[in-house]
Amino acid sequence: MTVMHHDTVLVIGGSGFIGSHIVARLAASGRHVVVPTRHLPRASHLLVLPTVQVIEADIHDDATLDRLIAQANAVINLVGVLHSKPGNPWGPQFEQAHVALPRRIAQSCSRLGVKRCLHMCALGAASDAPSMYQRSKAAGEQLMRTAPDLEVTSFRPSVVFGPEDQFLNVFARMQAILPVMVVGGADAKFQPVFVGDLAQAFVDALDDPQSIGKVYELVGPHVYSLRELIRLSGAYAHHRRPVIGLPASLARIQAFLLEHVPGGPVMSRDNLDSMKADNVASGDYPLPPAWHPTALEAVAPHYLAPR
Repeated sequence: MTVMHHDTVLVIGGSGFIGSHIVARLAASGRHVVVPTRHLPRASHLLVLPTVQVIEADIHDDATLDRLIAQANAVINLVGVLHSKPGNPWGPQFEQAHVALPRRIAQSCSRLGVKRCLHMCALGAASDAPSMYQRSKAAGEQLMRTAPDLEVTSFRPSVVFGPEDQFLNVFARMQAILPVMVVGGADAKFQPVFVGDLAQAFVDALDDPQSIGKVYELVGPHVYSLRELIRLSGAYAHHRRPVIGLPASLARIQAFLLEHVPGGPVMSRDNLDSMKADNVASGDYPLPPAWHPTALEAVAPHYLAPR
């Protein structure tokens, strides 16, 4: 077993796009960071960070989770999945990732006396939200926040943009090959947040006892329709294409077909359901202290422009 460092943060879900940025910020702040991953190659980019330890581990195994949490002073849970088979009130993949895992993290922290937890929820999460994704996210957040002995800060970001995002980059790539963009939910509203701002909010919260018990919404400075975001990504990537919004009935058919393409769902009916509620700040929760979000226009042109 590794030696326990004075300030060790376990980042569950730390090898993905958002996690990599949070891990890098934590490492830059001098903390020791442990990142479990199912496949070491997926997290190999983190090995260059001097205070980061990547461990091949299955976080859905209780004994493994206990062993990881026992090494930590704080736990950050970033695990989220975008697609699941259907179910009521949500499907099995959402249950495992968004509900069962937070419950198991909370129980393990309780058993091992680890108090501090940061949790990634999602903007629009609510028990009566239109999508399984949002309902399951709300349930997991509730489990974390009501767990006895835990000192939890939860974050609810809008859609996140940044150099490796699976959002603006996808729209840019599609416009490079398609003559026209035909999309459902074209008028759905988003308030995209820059991954660097999100990562900093997580690191700041760890140092701020005032953040314990809080839920923060993380949103950028501007609201856009999906149509506007597709147009912007096309313009920045130098592939402007017409954007045609589909009526709801056709959008559902398109989403159904995209759920069943080889290589996994590109888009799902549940994603479409998520867009029924605008993905913008609700005002029900505060923004983090000293929140000065970066505009999409200041960052996206640099990583979407053709190399």
